[in-house]
Amino acid sequence: LCSNNNPYASFGATLARDEEQNLWSTPHDVTHTEADDDRVLYNMIVVRNQLDKDSEEWQKLNYDIYTLRQTRKEVRSRWKHILEDLGFQKEADSLLSVTKLSIISDSQNMGKARDILLKLSEETNIFPTSWELSERYLFVVDRLIALDAADEFFKMASMVYPKRTSGERVDDSQKAPQC
Repeated sequence: LCSNNNPYASFGATLARDEEQNLWSTPHDVTHTEADDDRVLYNMIVVRNQLDKDSEEWQKLNYDIYTLRQTRKEVRSRWKHILEDLGFQKEADSLLSVTKLSIISDSQNMGKARDILLKLSEETNIFPTSWELSERYLFVVDRLIALDAADEFFKMASMVYPKRTSGERVDDSQKAPQC
């Protein structure tokens, strides 16, 4: 009964270790530390792991790591919501999946993809105000251009996540209709 041959004995430790390396909240994400924003999060995790768990610095870094991960999940969820509203229910996850093996489908689309991504960040609230544009979403916009859906995506994002000034309040009558 107390054999060390139990294949499940280290299962919890493996899950905890995977979560530590899981920068994008995608299990076994081999692309972490490839992009600048991934390196920032990775470096925060490394620094936190060198600190005493009872220290104030550890708690602050742990909170910052959690907040950054939650923000990433929220942004991805917003994109997925819009993709599903555009009819990409089955394809949403694969459209949002970006790995180090991902390529831009057409180099001529790069400028247009950058323009649309910048326009999304400036004219909608699909990204939080403190968000630095992620290269991952450049690949997603490129895919949308290839599918001839980038303009529709922008229109939908503008309706669902309209830009608000800091003093503007949103009540239920002002919310954009869900398509």
